[in-house]
Amino acid sequence: MYVVIAGGGKIGRYIARDMVDKGHEVTVVERIGARCEQLVAETDVLVIEGDACDVRYLEQAHTDRADVFVATTHEDDDNLVACQLAKIEFGVKRAISRVNTPKNVEIFDRLGIEPVSSTRLISELLENEFSIGELIHLTSLKGGRVSLVELRIPDGPGAPKPRPIEKLDLPHEAVLVAIFRGDETVIPRGGAQLLPGDEVVMLTSPELEARITSTLLGRR
Repeated sequence: MYVVIAGGGKIGRYIARDMVDKGHEVTVVERIGARCEQLVAETDVLVIEGDACDVRYLEQAHTDRADVFVATTHEDDDNLVACQLAKIEFGVKRAISRVNTPKNVEIFDRLGIEPVSSTRLISELLENEFSIGELIHLTSLKGGRVSLVELRIPDGPGAPKPRPIEKLDLPHEAVLVAIFRGDETVIPRGGAQLLPGDEVVMLTSPELEARITSTLLGRR
């Protein structure tokens, strides 16, 4: 996987180092020279000194072939512009951004940019979304025997119809923890329904992930 990261500060360096350690190709675009030098000294990544809000530097980073673009600066405005450029000018299908101000989360989400506030979760999203598909690993428990996973229900054409949670054919070993529906958090109980666009968080074991994915997405 090829990842372009905008911002080489503490978070950008952490993610770059983590992705390289996992065997991925990474380029970082950072405008402060001292940070670029530190990145070159500490990581095995291509570092471009420049502003990620400028198309010229994204071209140098070959953003057009990136599998995912990640913005990690401490300025939400810069992160938004960089992600929009990556998506619109270079056709990057997936953009993930650090969001520093909670009220901006909805703006990023509406523009198709995945807003994240946790450095660790950004790395998990990068590593696991591409290896498994729709299912995202949030964390592992009990030495990997139990996983906390998230899956977003499609809301476009062909999306499954609303379904009562109690009628879902989920394994007994899988526990539905929460449903995020926009700004609303639904604790699944009683007659709660699963709707298109919902983000579902579950506790499960790795061997049940394929079955859970099929059930939640309405596949046979």
